[in-house]
Amino acid sequence: MSYSVGQVAGFAGVTVRTLHHYDDIGLLAPSERSHAGHRRYGDADLDRLQQILFYRELGFPLDEVAALLDDPEADPRAHLRRQHELLTARIEKLKEMAAAVEHAMEARKMGINLTPEEKFEVFGDHDPDQYEEEVRQRWGDTDAYRESQRRSASYTKEDWKRLGEEFDAIHRRMADLMTAGTPADSPAAMDVAEEHRQYISRSHYACPYEMHTGLGEMYVADARFTANYDKIRTGLAAYLRDAINANAARHAAT
Repeated sequence: MSYSVGQVAGFAGVTVRTLHHYDDIGLLAPSERSHAGHRRYGDADLDRLQQILFYRELGFPLDEVAALLDDPEADPRAHLRRQHELLTARIEKLKEMAAAVEHAMEARKMGINLTPEEKFEVFGDHDPDQYEEEVRQRWGDTDAYRESQRRSASYTKEDWKRLGEEFDAIHRRMADLMTAGTPADSPAAMDVAEEHRQYISRSHYACPYEMHTGLGEMYVADARFTANYDKIRTGLAAYLRDAINANAARHAAT
């Protein structure tokens, strides 16, 4: 049985763009093509994708994942044993993934074929590589990118969930101020903008005021960012940008 790229993306909780990127770099090439040239993935491809996502969840960069999976001395059970050892070392934070690896090991040992849904259910909705190639092209040579990569490599799924909730709370506070008619250059809005800047510095990379204003401009200039903010509250991207600019000006005046 083979699956389309859309089906595999749905099973694994990743984007079609991520699967295309894996194919482009030779990390996961589909074993079949339809008569129309569309990608078709077989069970062996799904097994390899499962291994890729396990290693990615453990913080391995894509080039190291490729080297590990293409090692002629290793077999699938060796990969599962290695992953199980790594996960067990982080058992308190990664109990769910450790159980998933054990499930995969037992299934292989007994010759049981897991369904695509079972292979990838542990990953939930998190796609660690959705924008990786674009981000690398735009900012790969910057200190901020390298610092962000260093920090994010150690983050667990629970860390990402916590950080996401914290960031969402900042955006909600900003949206509430906008809805209440509070000017973007008011002390209240500038204070939330400062929280936004400090969150980035604390969680991802050092974000001085000049860089922060650049991010604010990107939120408005890039339609994808604007759409995401406007899902929270229409006009939020521009309001956040204005609050960020006002906060930077306040800092410069002190």
